[in-house]
Amino acid sequence: MSAERSTAARDNQEGLHPTQALDDTVHQRVRLGVLTVAREADLVEFSFLKKQLAVTDGNLSRHLKVLEESGMITVEKGYAGRRPRTWISLTREGAQALDAELRALRALVLRLETPRPVPDAPDR
Repeated sequence: MSAERSTAARDNQEGLHPTQALDDTVHQRVRLGVLTVAREADLVEFSFLKKQLAVTDGNLSRHLKVLEESGMITVEKGYAGRRPRTWISLTREGAQALDAELRALRALVLRLETPRPVPDAPDR
């Protein structure tokens, strides 16, 4: 049995719906985007994230603050030449939270893709 199937089976046995494992901090679209882009690179620059996620400076800054306060990312400020820059990197906690979110999403997809018996219509 694959890890995905065993996770889904365990959740089903415990009576929990896979959405119960979703983390509201991670699951928000922009924050999930930040974590996934940061996972793909060791260090990602603010303007790159802004462009990739199609958000404003203020919107991205707010989401970065939430992730930083949650310990999921680190934010470093510095300069590239004379220009100020902000770099973001994923922490171990952020990587673990992203992994857990992906497991929950896989379990949800698996649940929806797995054929289930159609219950009989109640007699009236």
